[in-house]
Amino acid sequence: MTLEETHGQEPVPAGSDWMQGAGKALHELLVSAQRRGCLTAGVYESAKLMNVDPDNVAFCVLAADEEDEGDIALQIHFTLIQAFCCENDIDIVRVNDVTKLAAVVGPSEEDGEPRDLHCILITNPNEDGWKDPALEKLNFFCEESRNVNEWVPTITLPE
Repeated sequence: MTLEETHGQEPVPAGSDWMQGAGKALHELLVSAQRRGCLTAGVYESAKLMNVDPDNVAFCVLAADEEDEGDIALQIHFTLIQAFCCENDIDIVRVNDVTKLAAVVGPSEEDGEPRDLHCILITNPNEDGWKDPALEKLNFFCEESRNVNEWVPTITLPE
């Protein structure tokens, strides 16, 4: 008997369509958030924003390549960010391809400095909240993932 059977829950669809849909929604959300000025990139910048205004954070993306998996300091930052997001009901996903992420949001700042894309926060632009269909799809995806005890699901961005 699996955990899902014990609790009477259906597992998250494991098909590639479900994952591709989440990847496409994440791509749309990142593009939309950047256009609206609601995207904060960087571990330090994200931690600062979460400390100052956690109620304004709508979604969190953690990104790491294989070579980043051995970076203990980065993993500690990820653990702290994940704990903060869980405590503040902020949905969070992981992306295992920083290069694809850079292709979506741009690899560098306006001043030419390389951008830290290990943590990206999507914020609400105003108090009314942000009704983005891609954000709603990702919120549903995260909720379904938590139903099968996958607290920080990994999403693959489309090509």
